[in-house]
Amino acid sequence: MTVVVFLGSLIGAAMAIWMPMTAIPQRTAISHSFGALAATLVGIAHFLEAGGTVGHVDMAALGFEVMFGALTITGSLMAFGKLQGLVPSAPITYPLQNATNLSLFALAVVLYIYLIAVPSSALAFFAMVAVGLTVGVLIVLPIGGADMPVVISLLNSYAGLASSATGFVLKNNVLIIAGALDGASGFLLSILMSRAMNRSFTNVLFGAFGSVAEAGPAAGAATDKTVKSISVDDAAVQLAYAGSVIIIPGYGMAVAQAQHQVRELAELIEKRGAEVRFAIHPVAGRMPGHMNVLLAEANVPYDKLVDMEDINADFSHTDVALVIGANDVVNPAARNDRASPIYGMPILNADQAHSVIVLKRSMNPGFAQIENELFYDSKCSLLFGDAKASLTKLVAEVKTA
Repeated sequence: MTVVVFLGSLIGAAMAIWMPMTAIPQRTAISHSFGALAATLVGIAHFLEAGGTVGHVDMAALGFEVMFGALTITGSLMAFGKLQGLVPSAPITYPLQNATNLSLFALAVVLYIYLIAVPSSALAFFAMVAVGLTVGVLIVLPIGGADMPVVISLLNSYAGLASSATGFVLKNNVLIIAGALDGASGFLLSILMSRAMNRSFTNVLFGAFGSVAEAGPAAGAATDKTVKSISVDDAAVQLAYAGSVIIIPGYGMAVAQAQHQVRELAELIEKRGAEVRFAIHPVAGRMPGHMNVLLAEANVPYDKLVDMEDINADFSHTDVALVIGANDVVNPAARNDRASPIYGMPILNADQAHSVIVLKRSMNPGFAQIENELFYDSKCSLLFGDAKASLTKLVAEVKTA
């Protein structure tokens, strides 16, 4: 046992030390899967060890543990696959999908109730495990990359609930309390994240948000427009002589691992007398606090990170808004286009700045798979290329400006 604990600790330490910060969402998802796997295996082992003598009350806890544990195992693996690019991040849908998912979940609940009544039924027990594993896959398939932060928090809640049930099975108060705290906080965070996107919790789970089919009309509306590109030299001049700059980080910054270059550029602009702040959208990136973690790793002062509701009013008197790899969280369609899938979602008011510079690899849409109206604004210029390379060039040019 000691050897196994030691080996597990080594693996966990290696994951924490050498895994890049950009992979934190994937690591979080796979960790939820491991935690749920542990809870489920404990439940299965307890059931087999009891040999059909599990009591009705114990089966209520044991069945809950195994059902939600199984669901979380495969659901978290699917989330990991979408985040890592092993599974398409766009929603995967088929006819009657929601009806199928709800029917399977209802079947798992029926098996759970039957097990409470007949705790010795091994067939019902393992059938419930199989159905739970299947439901975990199917409920994440139709959820797009735009909703991954909510999915991760919800899976965290499921893993906590499974752990709490494990505590009841093992008569372990620490597991009961810790699991309940994890479950409640994860569920509340999921609801808060949904509200941050101005969407209902059920819409996140059943709406297949981010599908190409939904985004088609909104995307097509901008095809007859043109964007204005900008050179590194011109962008550097704007930034070097600006009196105020708001930097908006997004997942593109994380993918390029450009947070250190962002911090260096911000420091250079500040040395020239400008005010520089970072606008943080609550759902920027792929998990809650993703941008905060990356910028903290790059030693960006915490007081420079400003939440959306505290900085939005300042864009109208800001010289330059610098958008780095963000897309949906600065899309004015959320305010202007009632037909847009993101209509009503609170966004950062980048379009109200005097000038906007967007660092973007290509014109591909973001997680929501819809065109961004901001890119066609007359005040907006796009600097195409890898964010890290573009920022490195900007740093060099601002030094000599």
